[in-house]
Amino acid sequence: MASGFFAVLDDIAMLMDDVASMSKIATKKTAGILGDDLAVNAEKATGFIASRELPVLWAIIKGSFLNKLIILPIAFLLSAFLPVAITIILILGGVYLAYEGAEKIIEFLMGHSKEGAEVVAAPESAMEAAAMEKKKIKQAILTDFILSIEIVIIALSTVVDEPLSSQILVVSTVAVLATIGVYGIVALIVRMDDYGRKLINWQEGNDGLSDKVGRLLVNALPWVIKILSVVGTLALVLVSGGIFNHNIEFLHHLVPGVPSIIKEFLVGLVIGSVAVLLMWVFKKLYK
Repeated sequence: MASGFFAVLDDIAMLMDDVASMSKIATKKTAGILGDDLAVNAEKATGFIASRELPVLWAIIKGSFLNKLIILPIAFLLSAFLPVAITIILILGGVYLAYEGAEKIIEFLMGHSKEGAEVVAAPESAMEAAAMEKKKIKQAILTDFILSIEIVIIALSTVVDEPLSSQILVVSTVAVLATIGVYGIVALIVRMDDYGRKLINWQEGNDGLSDKVGRLLVNALPWVIKILSVVGTLALVLVSGGIFNHNIEFLHHLVPGVPSIIKEFLVGLVIGSVAVLLMWVFKKLYK
């Protein structure tokens, strides 16, 4: 009886060790998309008034976890019974990401881009502010949903030949770590100025080390937000281009001499621009 119990414990220990090793490999495979996820979501989660930053971020985090709960079981079922559906879903998600990135680039080139992120305090009434905040949260959760699909599929591809139990444990671990890691860093970014002010007020005087570090954090935040806005927009186009390049055979073999990052950006930008044009025509016809 005792030997059987310890044998079960030994099997569990071996399984968890294998899961840890496979999770490490899967995390490395998804490192690129996680970097893009950070840039995109940091840009989406900034630009609110200070008192609403953390509540908004918490709403997005809850939405992100809900996204994973929806995506994971569907991904496992489709991988087992209808793998072609995963490719179709990825491509449709890529079109949305390309559209969002291309729209921002076109607005910038045409001189209609908004300086920095939208600020919820701008509307005249509290009701309008709440509506704008809710809209931006929904946009952030939708973008997170599409990026989460890519993260889950890439992680799943690293353990596709493993037993189902290992697939579930590995991919679920990567999904949870991705959410905690990405939004943990986002939380630090959006609170940079508050940390800076606390350092400035920490000691008397205004020429101490804490004062200098505090002023650096406060002054750096607007630049960080602007940089993340640019990087996030480019990431949307690159991620979408990567989806098209890896899942559409014609595009995968098109102009093989061009560096992949340039090819993926151009493919994402072209398809995104076409999507923007089609959406513009649709709005004109049905306005």
